[in-house]
Amino acid sequence: MTQQVPSTEPELAGVRNFRDVGGLPTVDGRRVRQGVLFRSGHLAHATGEDAAFLATLGLHTVFDFRNAADQKLEGPDIELPGVRNVNLPLSDPADGAEFWKMVRDGDLDQLRAILADGKGADRMIASYRMIIKDRTAEHSRVLHALAEDSVPALMHCAAGKDRAGLSIAVTLLALGVERDAIVEDYLKSNAKHRRYKVHRSSSHASAYSPEVMELLSPLFDARAEYLTAAFDTIEETWGGVDPYLEKGLKLSPQSRERLRERLLD
Repeated sequence: MTQQVPSTEPELAGVRNFRDVGGLPTVDGRRVRQGVLFRSGHLAHATGEDAAFLATLGLHTVFDFRNAADQKLEGPDIELPGVRNVNLPLSDPADGAEFWKMVRDGDLDQLRAILADGKGADRMIASYRMIIKDRTAEHSRVLHALAEDSVPALMHCAAGKDRAGLSIAVTLLALGVERDAIVEDYLKSNAKHRRYKVHRSSSHASAYSPEVMELLSPLFDARAEYLTAAFDTIEETWGGVDPYLEKGLKLSPQSRERLRERLLD
């Protein structure tokens, strides 16, 4: 039997952005069950105390959406006894490699060139749209795994905001969670104690100046417009959530019902 997570969110020393998405309401009056679906940033820097807490959750599967470049930068996840680790990269290591190198190493003029005047936010919106359109096989695999046996589950990427945020959102859409509740949960990643720690190559104060941080903010914010772009892509490409799930993700009505039975009260 899965241990219920305390109502107060645990402060994990080496894992950012951890939370249980239990309690979110569905359009038909049900709620996501507590203790079956979690989200977080990567587990590579989890402390012994963090690992001890995670071990109490009764996890079946950890879904890691990082690519090889992320794992090289941060390290592999810690191993939790008896827990299956599934790596499903939702972005290509080569995709934007030069861009992210500039984010880490670029000077102010270079950052202005790639991020100013809305270019940073535009890039994030394009990324969200691409993941929805091009990563249907990965999202399908996650939903089928959850429907069959892979709960309780923890989904994470690097920051637990974008790739994990989209995978959580897709799962919640399949469960029939209210759209506003999905957005509200997504925006919780903006809380100061949850935010990804920005890493730049230089330790000089100018590397983290107010203007630099302002330029970088679109990349590290959770913004409703990003998730709205993902929802719009579902509507534009498939005509709605139901055909997206059935045609895009190959999730049959029977599998969707099994998913709901496993994850909803």
